[in-house]
Amino acid sequence: MTAEQFWFAVLQAGALALLLALAYRPVGDYIAHVYTSAKDLAVERGTYRLIGVDPRSAQTWQAYLRGVLLFSFVGVVVVYALQRLQSFLPYALGLSAPSEPLAFNTAVSFVTNTNWQSYSPELTLGYTVQFAGLAVQNFVSAAVGIAVAIALVRGFAYRRSGTIGNFWVDLVRGTYRVLLPFSVIAAIVLLAGGVIQNFAGFTDVTTVAGATQSIPGGPVASQEAIKLLGTNGGGFFNANSSHPFENPAPWTSMFEIFLMLVIPFSLPRAFGRIVGDDRQGYAILAVMAGIFLASLVLVTWAEAAAGGTAPQLAGAAMEGKETRFGLFGSTLFGSTSTLTSTGAVNSMHDSYTALGGMMPMINMMLGEIAPGGVGSGLYGMLVIAVIAVFVGGLLIGRTPEYLGKKIGPREIKLASLYILVTPILVLVGTALSFAIPAVRSDVETTSIWNPGIHGLSEVLYAFTSAANNNGSAFAGLTANTPWLNTALGVAMLLGRFVPIVLVLALAGSLAAQDKVPSTVGTLPTHRPQFAGLLAGVAVIITALTYFPVLTLGPLAEGLS
Repeated sequence: MTAEQFWFAVLQAGALALLLALAYRPVGDYIAHVYTSAKDLAVERGTYRLIGVDPRSAQTWQAYLRGVLLFSFVGVVVVYALQRLQSFLPYALGLSAPSEPLAFNTAVSFVTNTNWQSYSPELTLGYTVQFAGLAVQNFVSAAVGIAVAIALVRGFAYRRSGTIGNFWVDLVRGTYRVLLPFSVIAAIVLLAGGVIQNFAGFTDVTTVAGATQSIPGGPVASQEAIKLLGTNGGGFFNANSSHPFENPAPWTSMFEIFLMLVIPFSLPRAFGRIVGDDRQGYAILAVMAGIFLASLVLVTWAEAAAGGTAPQLAGAAMEGKETRFGLFGSTLFGSTSTLTSTGAVNSMHDSYTALGGMMPMINMMLGEIAPGGVGSGLYGMLVIAVIAVFVGGLLIGRTPEYLGKKIGPREIKLASLYILVTPILVLVGTALSFAIPAVRSDVETTSIWNPGIHGLSEVLYAFTSAANNNGSAFAGLTANTPWLNTALGVAMLLGRFVPIVLVLALAGSLAAQDKVPSTVGTLPTHRPQFAGLLAGVAVIITALTYFPVLTLGPLAEGLS
């Protein structure tokens, strides 16, 4: 990387940081107001009457969980049915219905906020499925994530309460007041930047060489806006955010990065406002920002310092990068998407260097907490904060407390189980793909295009992405097979809803407690020392869990 490229990268990062800093307080305060206001909008009252919900009734954590699971189950059934009935729907564009395993995988993917796509979107799904199924789930799956995070925050804020809020109210408010208005504004900006929005179908054009090519259209800007704001990922086109119809210019790419980060980085402010201590939000924000910066620096360094004649002549490892955005525009987008559970890409992670491609994988293995997906990043970081407080209490010989709530055996068991869920899914899924003879034969002959160490990395990346509800992929893997469609679908389901069960149980346990007064022995959780402990716990847990398998894949490839 030349000096000019370096300073341009610093300028880009600085501009992004400034925009996020300007948005932090107003967006965070607004989100806190949305979930604490006693007033309902007229459209919300109409929705409550339609679905038969009393907005003034609070729910126990068990009832809240039943609402989450019931709503998500219905979502899976509806999206699956829309795909299987595609040929009978308007705007099907003459496309046939996806197979049963692919329809299952896609339905689960969008309901779990993963948006993993084992298919080429513009050649597989018509407009009705795209906007009535997938785009709707982009909104409501993101709203579910925010709702669960707010429920956990209430667990810390409430005293001697048997309830943690009302899921249906949180879902409706998150959709109507946060995601819908923000998405409308974002879609207008994207339209102004050249992102398409139409129902034109396929247009046949004559290329410069005289051949005929079919160019797809579609309602892209509206889906692109919520895909990014809701940290959903996926894309209207197979090329995702490297496609000029989805991401036309360098400034739109930066705007899309901002959209992925603005809500997750503002949620710590909402957390601080609801618990009544803004300093707690700043501490969480500092850890998120620190991990984000470290990841970005490492992946940019790995790609800029790549060895070999071609990378040296190009000034960096430019294979798989979009030349419109340059090296840093690609690594910044990749770091953002894999640290926010978005899964959108404007460059191909499979084409990164071995160590550079390992960093997006590690970003997901961290649990996508820096800043993570909308809602899921905050509740993931708060669970790790519970672990960090417990560790800190052991170090100083005090009963661990966080925000006035004692962290007892029940709380630490729930937090520990939360930490174990996704690693088990990732490692077991990867192992079974190679341990079962028939499955291994299919994976090696059909799915993996790059045999050897890199092939292992491709499968490991796929299960890491699925279990952590990210949705990005190493592009060299063919995942539209019965085994991977089913196994990755199961990983997405369990990786989304088992942690939610544990988080809501933790919220209920905390809400039932009274607050204990601070004493000289209370560990301050708003100071740099605790922020450092929190970051260290997050990194050490990931390192101890995943280091062995990383040595078999990307580390072995990078050091060979």
